[in-house]
Amino acid sequence: MRPRKAALLTALLASLAVGASYPEAGGGPSPAHTGKDQRGVVRSGDRPIAGAEVTLLQAGDQPGVHARPLARTRSDSRGRFSLSYRAPHNPDAVLYLTADTGRAHHGDTRAGQRERPVRMVAMLGTGRRTGKVVLNERTTVAAGFAMAQFTRDGEVAGRKPGLQNAAAVSHNLADIGDGSVADMLATAPNGDQTSTLRAFNTLADILSGCTAGQTCDTLFELAGHPGAKAPRETFQAVADIARLPGNHAAELFALADGRTTYRPRLAEAPDAWTLALRYVGNGHELDGPGNVAFDAEGTAWIGNNYTFNADPSQSVCGSHILSRLTPDGRDVPGAPYSGGGLYGVGFGTAIDPRGQVWAANFGFQGTGCPLDASRLYRSVSQFTADGRPLSPPLGWRQGDIVQPQGALSDSDGNIWIANCGGRSVTRIPEGDPRRARNIAPGGDSLIKPFDVTFDTRKRAWVTGNGSDSVMLMSPHGTPLRSITGGGIKRPMGIAADSLGNVFVANGGAVVAPCEGTTPAMVAEAIKDIVTRHVDASVTMIRPDGTTPDKPFVNDGLFLPWGIAVDGNDTVWVANFGGHRLANLCGARLSACPPGLRTGDPISPADTGYTSDGLERNTAIQIDPSGNVWLANNWRNIPVQTNPGGREMVVFVGLAAPVRTPLFGPPRQL
Repeated sequence: MRPRKAALLTALLASLAVGASYPEAGGGPSPAHTGKDQRGVVRSGDRPIAGAEVTLLQAGDQPGVHARPLARTRSDSRGRFSLSYRAPHNPDAVLYLTADTGRAHHGDTRAGQRERPVRMVAMLGTGRRTGKVVLNERTTVAAGFAMAQFTRDGEVAGRKPGLQNAAAVSHNLADIGDGSVADMLATAPNGDQTSTLRAFNTLADILSGCTAGQTCDTLFELAGHPGAKAPRETFQAVADIARLPGNHAAELFALADGRTTYRPRLAEAPDAWTLALRYVGNGHELDGPGNVAFDAEGTAWIGNNYTFNADPSQSVCGSHILSRLTPDGRDVPGAPYSGGGLYGVGFGTAIDPRGQVWAANFGFQGTGCPLDASRLYRSVSQFTADGRPLSPPLGWRQGDIVQPQGALSDSDGNIWIANCGGRSVTRIPEGDPRRARNIAPGGDSLIKPFDVTFDTRKRAWVTGNGSDSVMLMSPHGTPLRSITGGGIKRPMGIAADSLGNVFVANGGAVVAPCEGTTPAMVAEAIKDIVTRHVDASVTMIRPDGTTPDKPFVNDGLFLPWGIAVDGNDTVWVANFGGHRLANLCGARLSACPPGLRTGDPISPADTGYTSDGLERNTAIQIDPSGNVWLANNWRNIPVQTNPGGREMVVFVGLAAPVRTPLFGPPRQL
């Protein structure tokens, strides 16, 4: 057959296939009885892709469960397709579209089946979409990053709520209605204010080389993880890049050379292929976010240091609100919340097993605020799961609370509060303030207690920023021993793993702003630190209280503050300087790239995961979708009238998901 006639026949067959769909596996109804339709188009940039095999799938509802095909067809000569299908009965079912095309991969034609190395994907999510859907490189990058922790062998599967929330987050990156950049990514405080938009477009350009049939083999080789099999199609390649973004970063960037499909794009290779989004809620609520806690549905509860004011020269007092964001960064209806004695919450925001929320009122306020903070920093506020205050107008004051910082509930509902200004811990048994008691180890064994966590035996570990120590307490609050050495220096955050270890973020030069130290003094102490401080490190404490001889050190650590452990027991560190996030190999070596030992950096050793969306970060937490949340707590140059940062920064799909609420050791979703 002549080439021209063959091409015409292919186009004719493709056009005849439009509207064809297949019943569900196992003898589902014919298309005429389904009642749901989905139409769309497959493109690379503006170029339609004809003859793509388009499949509508329902994601598996737990790891290892295969995605379920609901309908299948082919795109016509203009890239268009139409599908009819029966909607799943489960309203939480996550649906997505794939479009497979491309030439045989490595010449492999086993069993006469052609492999299709180009797979375009668009996440529909849980909503029943009726409008047109575009599948292109942008929607594929969005899906690959958001679903990175739920994608294996090109299929999507995972548990609620992480899977559903991740699908929603994908729509913050790409608009599946037209294949463009989503509004969240395209506009402030993202857009041209950070490099994330340019990185996103560059990743789409990298994929376009494979779509054109030119770079697939190289792409798959570079995207593959050390010691693991290489991906076989583009969607899995994106997910693999998202999970280990520092792997072959420069070589991947080179694949975009000469490609001009998506703009604007990066001018030079990044240190890693991360996508970090800034979330601001309603745009006028976050000011000095201190910490974040996730409830069972993955919504984010955030305490704020200061009353919102966009002008740093305007003096502000302590915040009276508690923010609550949806997993994709919008305000939950009815939020933010107020009342219950909220005032200048710091590092202490926690959720108990009943879903109730606790916020420790440190009394942060800018210079020039006329209020007497010493009358306001002696309480904790309590809220119901829907944001109604349970504490009185001045908060719960039992238990001798003084300048509280870290707060956490254990799995039995006991609330523990680190009294940074009181050399003590307040324990509220089963969340009953009438039974609150103050635990003071005495002497110099616990000075400036800052954060608390619980190990697998429900023992409490409390950092002493002023005593260069960590205090170990029994589940009932009896002081057991003070741990020093192992590089513990100005410890700030602390987090437990599922193996019984705890990890300590050593701030080095960071002096907690309590017990006579003011935030202005902290600003003065760190203003001239422009390179990694020698004492910036992480210390591991084993279950028996011993530590390695030396702490873990790399240039991803720069004034470490917050610390978290993900569902694979790898360690994540937020930095108060350096605009970087560090990821370290934990005690579970099987979760780390081959050859790494505990404490070795998984993120680039020279930089960490950097982002120009970061400022001075305090908290870091992992949500049920594997997104890493950091609090932009202070501006880079913190004017003390109002030094607060005004965003949460979320690295999409970067970590192993965690079941929430968190009560100490991480639990896999």
